[in-house]
Order: sequence, then C-alpha cells, then structure tokens
Amino acid sequence: MIIQAIINIAEICAQHGVAQAVICPGSRSAALALAFARHPQIDTFVVPDERSAAFIALGLAQSSDKSVAIVCTSGTAAANLYPAIIEAYYQQVPLLVFTADRPPEWIDQLDGQTIRQKDIFQNHVRKSYQFPVSFEHQDARWHAERMVSEAIVCATTQVPGPVHINVPIREPFYPAPSETFQYSKGLKIIKAQKLSLIPDDQQVAGINNHLASFSKIMLLVGQQEFSLELIDALKNIQKHQKWVVVGEIFSNIHALEHVVAHHDIILGELNTCTDIKPDLLITFGKSVLSKQLKSFLRHHAPGQHWHIGQNVDVVDTFATLTTKVLLDPKQFLGMVLAARRGLSKSQNAYFNLWKERELQAKSFLKNLFLNTQLHEFQAMKLVLEYLPDHSTLHLANSMPVRYANYLGLPAHKGIEVWANRGTSGIDGCTSTAVGHALNTPHIHTLVTGDMAFFYDRNALWHHHLPANIRIVLLNNHGGGIFRLINGPRQLEELEVFLKQSKN
Repeated sequence: MIIQAIINIAEICAQHGVAQAVICPGSRSAALALAFARHPQIDTFVVPDERSAAFIALGLAQSSDKSVAIVCTSGTAAANLYPAIIEAYYQQVPLLVFTADRPPEWIDQLDGQTIRQKDIFQNHVRKSYQFPVSFEHQDARWHAERMVSEAIVCATTQVPGPVHINVPIREPFYPAPSETFQYSKGLKIIKAQKLSLIPDDQQVAGINNHLASFSKIMLLVGQQEFSLELIDALKNIQKHQKWVVVGEIFSNIHALEHVVAHHDIILGELNTCTDIKPDLLITFGKSVLSKQLKSFLRHHAPGQHWHIGQNVDVVDTFATLTTKVLLDPKQFLGMVLAARRGLSKSQNAYFNLWKERELQAKSFLKNLFLNTQLHEFQAMKLVLEYLPDHSTLHLANSMPVRYANYLGLPAHKGIEVWANRGTSGIDGCTSTAVGHALNTPHIHTLVTGDMAFFYDRNALWHHHLPANIRIVLLNNHGGGIFRLINGPRQLEELEVFLKQSKN
C-alpha cells in the first residue's frame, strides 16, 4: 500500500505551480514516480540516465522560469544527479530533487543500493530535507506537508536554487491492482510572496550623489537571461549617462547598439589597457567567461567596484569588490535614470574611447577572415551567421563557448544564448539544451565539441527527443583547448593524458 503522504507530494507541488517533472525509472522510487506521473496538472518526462535527466530538468527550469521536479531511486542513482545540482546551484535555478531512500534502520547494513543519502548534496543546495518515514501521528503528516511547501518556497524566493528532499520508503511501495489512488483534499499549503525592496529618497540621493563623483564608469554584465526591458534600460543609460557597457555572448545584450562585445580583442590583439581602466566598475549577473577581461580588471583595479543584485552572498570575482547594492538591476538602472544627472565631459570621452576600441576590434576581426581556408574558428563564424532569427543558441564547454564569445553575434537576429557556466563542465551541455528545446517550439542550436558530445550522449537516449534541436559538432579530436593554453601544449604527454588522442 502506497503511503498517502508520498502521493500528496505531487499535489503540493502542483498547487505551488510545479508543472513538469523528470522521472528516472527505479523500484524504490515507484510511489514518487506514480504520484507525479498520474497527476493531471504535471507533465512528466522519463529519462533512464540520472545524470542526463537532471540536466534536462535544469534546461526545463531555465526555459520555463519555474521549478521543475526530478525523481530518482536510491543509492548511486541519487549520486548521479549531483553534477546538474551543482550547476543549478551556481546558476540559481530552482530544481526540486526528490530521492527515494531505504529506511534509516537499513543504512550501512550492506543492503543493495543503500548509501548515506541524507544531506548528500548539502554543499550545493539551498537546503536539505529528510522526509518522515512513519505517519501514524497527525503531527508527522503535518510535518511532511509543511516540509514540501517549505522546500519549494526555499527554492524559488530571494535567491533561487536547488533543494533536496530525501524520502525513506519502506516496503511495500507498489500499489495493489485494486488500490484507489487519490490526492488528499485540504492539504496544508504555505506560499511566499516576493516583495521588491524600495529604497527611500535619502538612499536614492546618496547613491546618485556618489555616482556623480566618478568620471569613468564601466558597467559589466555577466551571464543572465535575455530581457528586452533590461536592454531598453541599458540603451537609456548609454544615451543619457554614457556608461561603457561590456557584455559577453551569454550576457544576452548583443542587441545593444554600443555594447563592448569584443573585449578579448581589445585587451589582447590591440594591447591597449592602461587608458581604458574604469574608476568605477558596476557589475550584475552571474559568471564572466573571458580570462583576458578578468585579468585586466584584477591587474588594473578600478577605484571602486559595486555589484548590483539581491543575492547577499559576497562574490568578488575580480578581487576589487567594495560595495553590494541589494537591488534588482533593472530597478537600480531606473533609479539612476530618474535622477537625470548631467553628463560630464570625462565620462563622454571615456565612452567614446571604448566605442573606438570596439570599432577597431570589429575591423580586426573582419580582416582576420579575409582569404583564409575553412577551419574550426571560421566554421563557428558561419554557424553564428546562419542561425535562424529569434532562435536559441546553446554553447557547450569549453572551446565552442570561447569561439562564440570571441566572435560575437549579429545584433539584429534576436538570438538568446545559454551555456552551463555555473561550473563550466562538459558533462550536461547536450542534456540541458534538450530540456530547453522540450519547452519551446522554435529552433534550438547546440554547438558542441566531440568530447562534450560523447560524454553526454545519453541526452539523446529517451523517448522525448524534440524535433526542434539542431546539433553542430566540432570534431577537434578531443580536448582542443589544451593545444591552445600555455603549459599543456608544451608537454609531450599532452595527447595521452590531457586530451583524447587523435588515434
């Protein structure tokens, strides 16, 4: 007989707006799987490989901007979810991870598929929960219902991220053929309402007065989702305040007319760094890819560095952070624009200096491809040029995302870009792209290398493969990046130990 509290997990999820679940086949997890599979408001996807399944769930959650549940059985099956959970943690994606487990009396008793699952993901989830194992008392049932709501609220409010609920299940865990399967009515549901922080007039005046003291302001946008509202705000910032706006390919601001997108060329081939150092660096978004850009900001430190965002964690990527402004970036930009401060000559000159460097970089890039034979770099250029308008581009680690970031995207095509740059691994690039494509009808193009593709080939091993995904495979015979960076390329052991051999 299936325990009613386990059936009700899916109902509580549905009442919180969870509409998708990825299920990995297994025995101990049968009750959980059936609870989600039979729920009329939840679409389910069955993926045999747990590692791939979790990355597909990641892609579903990213593209829907909603929590996605993933269900798996006990033991090493649960451990295989970990890479995607880590990626979700650093990308701030709300995954609801439900792992079936043996009851506590059988842990460490050499029973099959029984490991120490409690808190197994504790270093890379917002919170871990241990579901009750017995429900005879009403308080235990209240505890279970409260726990599921709490986990969903934790995953979705303030700073989103994965949460883990470990569910010990005693036998029998399959329903009898004649058993009625129903979700309980009147379950305890606890929801949270997000409220925007509104600074008072004195705080707004203080920030704007401080901004007026800087003459060379640079705004660096890290990895983030595509937002027309944000692009409009950045256009106005450039028009009225002449801030230098720097973005990478997955910053998704390539539609911005004067974005500095070729900073790798500016800081490398053009080799002019000292005159373009900012005195105030403002950042928002997540990771930054370019090693050249990170090196420049670390060695030519701005006078101050403000990071804008509601995450209270201190992340000091360039070792320059001086201030955290706990506001949504669009709210911050709107506050600056509303102040209508006058434009200084020095800021205008700084803007024009970077604008000229960007034009030089584009010219350098154009000349680079004149009268050259087809090679991997040029192949990437052609792929980017022929992407369908208003489609989605997925970039695998590690050479594809670097090639694309160096080249940039045409501003007019409306391309949205995604990449697993939370931890920058190759292990789930294809699966994440598949998850995205399952949620939208338009074309998704994944550009990947041979190592990343074959490492994640189980992304294509299930019955939900979408028809709208295109995969471009750059076969550079494994680990192409190691032939480019200093250190590995000088080693005679390169072909054997650091990359897959051409043979």
